[in-house]
This record gives sequence, C-alpha cells and structure tokens, in this order.
Amino acid sequence: MPGGGDARGDRGVARFRFHGILEDLLPLSRRGATIEQAFTGERCVKDAIEALGVPHPEIDAILIDGLAVDFDRPLHAGDLVDVFPPAYAPAHGSLTPPIPSPPRFVLDGHLGRLARYLRMLGFDAAYRSDADDEWLAQVSAREARILLTRDRGLLRRAIVRNGYLPRSDDPRTQLDEVIRRYGLATEARPFTRCIRCNGRIEPVSMASVAARLEPKTKRYYDTFGRCDTCGAVYWPGSHFERMRRFVDDVTNGTRPQWRPPAR
Repeated sequence: MPGGGDARGDRGVARFRFHGILEDLLPLSRRGATIEQAFTGERCVKDAIEALGVPHPEIDAILIDGLAVDFDRPLHAGDLVDVFPPAYAPAHGSLTPPIPSPPRFVLDGHLGRLARYLRMLGFDAAYRSDADDEWLAQVSAREARILLTRDRGLLRRAIVRNGYLPRSDDPRTQLDEVIRRYGLATEARPFTRCIRCNGRIEPVSMASVAARLEPKTKRYYDTFGRCDTCGAVYWPGSHFERMRRFVDDVTNGTRPQWRPPAR
C-alpha cells in the first residue's frame, strides 16, 4: 500500500479527498487534489481531518477505501479517505445529527448582522456580542443549537455537534449560505421575532402601546406587535416594504404568505 507503515496504523501516510463545499475550507493549492498526510502514533480519522482544516460538524460521511467509517476509526498507513459534506455524500449513513426542529442557532460575536437577518426571517438566533468560546459551545450543546462561527477552533470542540463556518465575510452572503446549507427558505416566518433581543413578537392593540407612539404613527397605522421579552413595539411602517422585498429575495419567494399580526 502507498506510504508504507505497519498494520496497526501507528505510522505512515494516508491520502485524503474532500468533496463539495468542504473544499472551501482548504488552501487553494489543495482544492481538487488528493492530499497526502504523514502521521505517527495512534490517530483517529477525525483528528487527521481536522488537522487539515475541516471541523467535524461540517462532515456528513467518511469513506475509507470505499467503506463508511465513524470519526473514531483509527487511521492506517495507505488509507484513502473520502470526506463528504451533508447532501453530497453517498448513501452510507450520516455522521451529522439531525438539525433541531424548528431550526435554532447560536452565533459568535463577529456575526451580529447575520443574527439580525436570521431573526428578521423568524429564526431563533441566540447572540451576545461579548460571548466567549466556552459560552457558545455550551449553549450549542445544552440547547441543541446550530453554532455559526468563523472560528474553526471553536467548531472543533467535542461538545459541538451541529455547526457551520460561513465562508464569506459579507453578512448578506453569509445568510444565503446558511439558508442553502440548512434548507431554510420554506421555514421562514418573517417578522415574528425581535431583531434586537430574539424574543417573540406578539400582536397587541394600539391602546396597549399608544403611550409609546408618535401621533403620526397612531394616525396612519393600526396593526402593532410587541416583543414578549424586551417590550420593543413593531408596526408595518415605511421601512416594511423594503424589509419584505429583502425577505422575498432571500427566500426566492418560497416563504409562506405573511400577514401582520391582527389586533
């Protein structure tokens, strides 16, 4: 077998091929190529793959010499390892746990605008600008949330099961990535979550929020909602049509028809 080594797999060379969007996580010089990786000592395939830059939550299937294996399979000299993302792998079972239903997220402190976009679409998106890695990993595990982060080291933490690393630096493009990755276009329930705090927006009467409204608002609008957590008041003001066009563009018009909450 290529690379030499003994049958126990404690030293030698293995070969890796990454498929689909996993190639985005590799240096340009390694994309589309078979990567040879030397190793010594006992090593599981998960550790070897992550050392090449691909965190385990991004992986849906691993085949070694054509046979499906788990993350903890020991690496042997001469192994040919094919690594697949979700929705790309052959039918050999999935290493990716089911996504929460309905989908819910936790985002690191660098993805604030993406968090607001997801909330606009109605998704539960936990976010704190000062969140540290320990809090993010613990919340992801404890609340079964999909962790969105640009930090590969954070995604490699063992307790993180569902996660994705947005490839783009642009928040709007990041949103498109997440929508595609998790098939969210038809799951959107726009304008049902507070963009500020992630609470739910509940319908309320004008009378219950009148003291907080400008005279022109009371004159021209009669449909209102209020966040059940922070108390922010919402109504379909002049900005609403622009936001609705944004939602239609993101979901390609596949979102369910939305109506402002009735009084």
